Amino acid sequence: MLSTPAPGQILRQLIAGSALVLLTACVDTPTADSAPAVAAPAPSAAVAPAPTIATPPALPTAPLAAIRFEDWRDNFRREALAGGIQPLVFDRAFAGVEPDSTVISADRSQPEFTRPVWAYLEGALAEQRVRSGQTLLKRHAELLDRIEARYGVDRQALVAIWGMESNFGQVMGNKSVIRSLATLAFEGRRPQFAHDQLLAALSILQNGDVRPERMIGSWAGAMGQTQFIPTTYLSHAVDFDSDGRRDIWDSTADALASAAHYLQASGWRRGQPWGFEVRLPQGFDYAQADMATRKSLGEWRQLGVALPASGNGLAAGEQASLLLPAGHRGPAFLVLDNFRSVLKYNNSTSYALAIGLLGERFENRGQIVGAWPRDDTPLSRSERIELQNLLAGNGFDPGSADGIIGANTRKAVRSFQQRLGWPADGYPTSELLEALRRQ
Repeated sequence: MLSTPAPGQILRQLIAGSALVLLTACVDTPTADSAPAVAAPAPSAAVAPAPTIATPPALPTAPLAAIRFEDWRDNFRREALAGGIQPLVFDRAFAGVEPDSTVISADRSQPEFTRPVWAYLEGALAEQRVRSGQTLLKRHAELLDRIEARYGVDRQALVAIWGMESNFGQVMGNKSVIRSLATLAFEGRRPQFAHDQLLAALSILQNGDVRPERMIGSWAGAMGQTQFIPTTYLSHAVDFDSDGRRDIWDSTADALASAAHYLQASGWRRGQPWGFEVRLPQGFDYAQADMATRKSLGEWRQLGVALPASGNGLAAGEQASLLLPAGHRGPAFLVLDNFRSVLKYNNSTSYALAIGLLGERFENRGQIVGAWPRDDTPLSRSERIELQNLLAGNGFDPGSADGIIGANTRKAVRSFQQRLGWPADGYPTSELLEALRRQ
């Protein structure tokens, strides 16, 4: 840790360190695949000032095996107090806190099998969720009018996020955020991240927004109806109902406005669609299907991509990327900037696709025309690791062999597909794994 900076710098460091990415444990959230300035809030939606907390000097460390939780807690207490947390705030937050073994189990568990995207979407777009969202859009119409006017974020997207993150406030997690983050800071896989989130959580308590016993969330520390991590809360939670607290647990107004504030800061453009399903021509170069590749709608049309009527109404210069969530055999989508804004909320293309489609389902749209390759069994985690190792052994660079199909792995897959003369969609299949095994 660096020497003590000026007061208030710790919050900027924590926010930057988290990259404002939510650590979510929300309803039906998949494994991840992979900004304009924010105007000053109006008085009715003001962001409460965060306390200024200086970064304290680094404390001596020792191997975890040699440290009891009580020793770690006492060291952390000295660090937090040196940074500006009041002793009473810390002691009340940590009263009776012990490591939670279920949090460590969840942190270390890596499921062998994951659902294919079509199964994930079936759950995300369940009829009950659609009906509930439609009802809540009507019930909260006046509130959503004000949020849209203030932040410029479309209500359908907000209610879709609300539904996906916490089933419209019904499933927010039941774990103490302080206990979960303390456990992860003490012996989790990413202790520094949890450490920073824990300091931010104490800042939230010190600010008086929530009582320690009400600060509940997921095992990973995501909180409230919007499943914000503490650093994101400090940056983007708002007191939209003007009761003096930024309450994303019990205030629908604060929760939805906070999500809107986050999306606004992530570059949301009001009235722009997230994207749309398209048809690709015969002989299309599937290597163009990559989130890192952006072309104007006019350029995509020149390549033979057929847009729906809603897409043809947009300016030809709008930038979009081609998404093939199940490879070249499945549906194809052109996705715009608002899709990328949702990715900043949860860096999963499956999640962002679900948000876009769920928002449309609220308006009785959003039906997918293309067929999913349901005969394609997704690779298990061990098979994905094997795939990555084999790619590396054949001269490609998939990045770490961690079982996560990110940008580097997709690039390596695409290169191997091109060597074989296959459609280079970057989508790993069992057939591709077998071809690698034969190399």
